[in-house]
Amino acid sequence: QLNMAKKKEAFLKEFKEGPLLFKPTYKFDLYSEVYDTSEKKRKPAWTDRILWKVKNIYEVAPKEGELPEEDNTVSVSLTNYLSHMSYGISDHKPVTGTFKLEMKPLVSDPLVTLNAEGEWSAEHDVLIRYSAVPEFPSSAWDWIGLFQVTFRHVKDYVTYAWVEDDEIASSRDSKQVYMSASEIPKRGGEFLLCYYSNNLQSIVGISEPFQV
Repeated sequence: QLNMAKKKEAFLKEFKEGPLLFKPTYKFDLYSEVYDTSEKKRKPAWTDRILWKVKNIYEVAPKEGELPEEDNTVSVSLTNYLSHMSYGISDHKPVTGTFKLEMKPLVSDPLVTLNAEGEWSAEHDVLIRYSAVPEFPSSAWDWIGLFQVTFRHVKDYVTYAWVEDDEIASSRDSKQVYMSASEIPKRGGEFLLCYYSNNLQSIVGISEPFQV
């Protein structure tokens, strides 16, 4: 039914699915791996499925300005697709898929360049210097976070400074922001600085790693 629908329904045609290397996931007797033994004796079926489609920029661009496929900003590949037979609370067995996502940067150069000035330690206030490209849409809600080099999410910051409230110096080419010594990790380690843009809702500049 699904393969027939993919051929017939336009919105399904570009969806992809991995190979069905697991046995049908429906219909089972509860708490077992035995297919339906009721009076209906329903035939096993691959009812639970995972399909995906990546909507890249070129798909929504005007035809005369479409980007070639090799310029897609996102690519997705399926790394595994399997059922979990150990679950028995339903007559379906759950199905999961694991995907690898690759994203190309939308800009070649950072919108903000920043670095840690001088020696960083918990014994004194520390300084950050940064500069932004002329067209950067800055906001009073932008902040610079101190992160361990192993951070995985924007909320993993150790501490942060508001770019406006904590600014101590400004020139045509750059600005200085301070962080209080009380907020610097006493145990030290390898860290980096990230500039978070409120308008763009993302990190737009990352410093080189440095020691505290």
